[in-house]
Amino acid sequence: MNLPPGLAVRDGHLHIGRHDTVSLAGRFGTPLYVTDEDRIRARYREVHEALSSRYSRVRVLYAAKANGNPAILRALADEGSGADVFSAGELVLALDAGMEPGRLLFNGSSKSTADLTLAVEKGVRVSVDSLDELHSLDRIAGKAGKTVEIAFRVNPALEVPTHPKIATGLRTSKFGIPAGEILGAYQAALGCDHVRPAGIHCHIGSQILEVEPFARATAVMTDLAAGITDLGVRLGFIDIGGGLGIPYRHGTDPAPTFSDYASAVVPVFAEGVKKAGISPELWVEPGRYLVADSTILLTRVNSVKEAHRRFVNVDAGFNLLVRPVMYGAYHGVVVAGKADLPPAHRYTIAGPICETGDLLAEDRDLPSIESGDLIAVLDAGAYGFAMASQYNGRPRCAEVLVKGAGAALMRREETMADLTAATERPPWQDRRLIPGTGS
Repeated sequence: MNLPPGLAVRDGHLHIGRHDTVSLAGRFGTPLYVTDEDRIRARYREVHEALSSRYSRVRVLYAAKANGNPAILRALADEGSGADVFSAGELVLALDAGMEPGRLLFNGSSKSTADLTLAVEKGVRVSVDSLDELHSLDRIAGKAGKTVEIAFRVNPALEVPTHPKIATGLRTSKFGIPAGEILGAYQAALGCDHVRPAGIHCHIGSQILEVEPFARATAVMTDLAAGITDLGVRLGFIDIGGGLGIPYRHGTDPAPTFSDYASAVVPVFAEGVKKAGISPELWVEPGRYLVADSTILLTRVNSVKEAHRRFVNVDAGFNLLVRPVMYGAYHGVVVAGKADLPPAHRYTIAGPICETGDLLAEDRDLPSIESGDLIAVLDAGAYGFAMASQYNGRPRCAEVLVKGAGAALMRREETMADLTAATERPPWQDRRLIPGTGS
């Protein structure tokens, strides 16, 4: 059985770090997300070392959208990470976790006036996505009597090998300013009174399992940096985004490491900035690579049904892990209490949601499964709980963090009361209705 690092089978049970997953499920209930903090810290160090050993001026910004739990953000802040934030909420979470404003970049193609005002107030750099946004930001900073540092997000028009919904550097993507128009954007910024261009930014996509596209994007960015420098802009950083994927199909998917990535990207970067006569910081924005394999989703079997398939009906569905439905994504699954047993049947793991497509894993060869068994869904740390919902009136599950011998809640299970905690009763519904009359 091929498992991600941090997981192991001992005495027939799946373990995460030092912890028996069957025991964790018994203690905290199911469904349950379990995250290994030590794995996240090790992953961050791997990324930073791969880059800093090849180029001295490096900054790692965690893509907070992948998993914004404050406990995870605090662990990464403790390691020295900054964050790529995509909303006012992510910005506040990152600051509350102890990340300095200067280590954040506020990204996004549709920022509101409130978003931009918050960035100015907190002293956070902004990745500007359009000229319209540039002028709005200049006005807001002017009203506040401040100057805000910016980068422009470039659309490099690169085809990349990933799902089209997460290929963000395509010519047709909603993100960024076309590379051919970027010099004009910097000229416009130089004409503003309250913004200062300080960097350049791109992101070509997510879950990319080849390193060559990142080298191509880096070449585009350093070529543009030379032209921007000729305009008189002093670039303090070039942010080449994130996107390096992980092998969800362990043992068969290609699995480039961050060292492989750095070996492909850093020489192109170093040559490009040398040619431009500049020495900016190299920024990267890993998200999935840092957190995906740190986490499993534990889900209890409610029933097993023989139909045109053998369905294993569990207590977690796409309300908690939407990737299989949204992207057709693959996640490995393990029968946590029978992890050393050979396959007995082919099963499809089905959730409790009222949608035919609520399938977490299809046609998997697994040991014999019965009601009460525990299924572990692997590599669930990125875009798992972060994309969870209360669909079908189902409260979201708890999240547990393990570190060494410790295990503790980092988010409690929601209650039925949480389903209506933010709702209000319209005043005309306060009176008692007479059945059948509507009044």
